[in-house]
Amino acid sequence: MPLDRLIDTYGYWAILVGTLLEGETILILGGFAAYQGYLALPGVILMAFMGGLCGDQLFFFLGRKYGGRILARFPSWQSRIDKVHKLLERFQTWLILIYRFMYGFRMVTPFVMGTSSIAARRFILFDIVAALSWAALIGTGGYLFGSGLQVLMGDLKKHEIKILMVIAATGLCIWMIHFFRRRRPKTSSR
Repeated sequence: MPLDRLIDTYGYWAILVGTLLEGETILILGGFAAYQGYLALPGVILMAFMGGLCGDQLFFFLGRKYGGRILARFPSWQSRIDKVHKLLERFQTWLILIYRFMYGFRMVTPFVMGTSSIAARRFILFDIVAALSWAALIGTGGYLFGSGLQVLMGDLKKHEIKILMVIAATGLCIWMIHFFRRRRPKTSSR
């Protein structure tokens, strides 16, 4: 299937599903695809907003209902959970608004917030603002990235597969580095 038909058929759905979890890489790819004319930027932003918001709400309400049991099963989350609790004590509103920009905290933060005393209505309201801001900023960033590449490289059509692969590989590398750093045993300093 040619790239244009593939993106036309699955592009918006891929953005929706990809942004249910982390989503920055898929959103940058969506913004780039919008610049290339395969998708509409408002549609990319809307799908990312919906995916990001639904994922956050899912994790928040999982935390609210099953928090203690799930946290007991994942002791490796404890260091991030402790950080989130400390941040919540000092910066509750700001944390709700910016945690999605803190790599590695996107899924655990709304979950931990669900285990806290934050009112669900408050979380939903601020999360709507945050998810829309995030989707617009990162999606537009992907679009502007395409525009900048156009200035540097000229016609991007002949390079777009390579560019998409580089963006995806970069996102995967960042995720892998973060994943393996978290899994590395902590050494105690004396």
